[in-house]
Amino acid sequence: MSEQKLAINEYLKTDSDYLRGTIKEGLDSQVTGAFSDGDQQLIKFHGFYQQDDRDLRNERKAQKLEPLYSFMLRARVPGGVCTPEQWLGVDKIATELTSSNSIRLTTRQTFQYHGIPKRNLKTIIQGLDREALDSIAACGDVNRNVMCNPNPVESRLHAQAFEWAKKLSDHLLPHTQAYAEIWLDKEKLLTTEDEVEPVYGKTYLPRKFKMAVAVPPDNDVDVYTNDLGFIAVADNGELVGFNLVAGGGMGSTHGEVETFPRLADDFGFIKPEDTMKFAEAVMTVQRDWGNRVNRKRSRLKYTIVDHGFDAFKAEVEKRAGVKFEAPRDVTIGDRGDRYGWVKGVDEKWHLTLFIEGGRIIDYPGKPLQTGMRELAKIHKGDFRMTSNQNIIIAGVAEADKSQIEQIAANHGLLVDVSPSRGHSIACVALPTCPLAMAEAERYFPEFMDKVDALQARHGIAEQAIVVRMTGCPNGCARPFAAEIGLVGKAPGRYNLYLGANFEGTRLNKLYRENIQEAEILAELDALFEGYAGHRLTDETFGNYCVRSEVIKPVIDAARDFHG
Repeated sequence: MSEQKLAINEYLKTDSDYLRGTIKEGLDSQVTGAFSDGDQQLIKFHGFYQQDDRDLRNERKAQKLEPLYSFMLRARVPGGVCTPEQWLGVDKIATELTSSNSIRLTTRQTFQYHGIPKRNLKTIIQGLDREALDSIAACGDVNRNVMCNPNPVESRLHAQAFEWAKKLSDHLLPHTQAYAEIWLDKEKLLTTEDEVEPVYGKTYLPRKFKMAVAVPPDNDVDVYTNDLGFIAVADNGELVGFNLVAGGGMGSTHGEVETFPRLADDFGFIKPEDTMKFAEAVMTVQRDWGNRVNRKRSRLKYTIVDHGFDAFKAEVEKRAGVKFEAPRDVTIGDRGDRYGWVKGVDEKWHLTLFIEGGRIIDYPGKPLQTGMRELAKIHKGDFRMTSNQNIIIAGVAEADKSQIEQIAANHGLLVDVSPSRGHSIACVALPTCPLAMAEAERYFPEFMDKVDALQARHGIAEQAIVVRMTGCPNGCARPFAAEIGLVGKAPGRYNLYLGANFEGTRLNKLYRENIQEAEILAELDALFEGYAGHRLTDETFGNYCVRSEVIKPVIDAARDFHG
């Protein structure tokens, strides 16, 4: 019997000379604003994607011009923490070297640039390097930006969890020198025969790999949606270990029932000194057992489903050389950010700012980017990006509070938001994302205005409902873990998903398919009426939808999500 043909990406990685490919040659060519098809896959490992402006696609085609190619570059910022000095550097790059002239905060606790011409890529990466930042492994079939609860100095526990996020990120970086050679002009030190990837191997992982560190009771990192999650367990405020969860992931494909989102399984408790052993063990099992034939079935979630939880767990324990202990009791709660001022145990203050869609730009009458720049010039603490696309001005002394607050207020950064809007996120989608089937970021604020109005009409404005919108089912804004999930199907049309819980420990399920705004709002109007009249004390919207049999709960994603 002949072997199955591997996905084309596997051959590209094998032949890439550890992610070098012909990227350098493509970068030097000014004949086109694009890279070759093969290099378009390899540049993801270096932190960026090739895109084009889809709003202008037909016009340029009529003019016999190639698409208006540009690049989206995502930085690696473990735990989302950067200094004010770094922020000023990041802002300068956005202003001088991108056509979008903006910074976008992502749902993975970092920032990305849009609208980068090919000629500016190297200059941007070298600029980030001068700020002690990089974009290596921000995309591609590797471990991506490691998330962590973004308020590490509020307690000793937060600080310890954040340190683990940094350690995991640094330890699991690719070892190839391709990034340094191509972008930072470093000389090649090793031959291909000498170069090794101790964790990844020559063909890296079968697919992307996402990791997060959660600090209960907060679940702001949506820990169960990650391939690998570490839930901090404390005793008297000190970290004593983690409950390890694995096998989460949001992406699916419309109409293909063999693909589905999934939440991670609970594997058990591990001690801090065994954290890296277990992280490596999970990743290497995925490296060796993961599907390299069908990329739509190549995430860790499918590896666990296909091989079975018990077999996967046994192999992880074998490779780690340690067995899991029984999971410790922890409470997972709110997934939102705490807006406004919060005081930490170190007597410092933290100001969380709501950033609509994560887009930091100077809007007319609301110069957010200028405001952040002014804050960075005087702030003595650090900035913390959140996985809800917001930012925390952290570590503010009592004496500096009023100045920080005044600058934020003067630039439109200090705004009141409804509970639901404050818990809700959207992906970038059109015009730049090549996968988007419908709008998300550009349309979402208008849509949330209408959701807020409906909630107010039914007297439930005070109830936070997690609403998320994406332009396609790849799930970058984690829509399948939202109480109300909207996933683009076609221009102006979305699938409506209901039934996830507020805490992020249950998936939602398809309720209505391929409907437009008027139909979506009519459905929500009726649902909110029922919820307002029949909810139990402290019952959240997602739980009401399941209890009242509006939608069946998803217990086993492989069985229930499409069933």
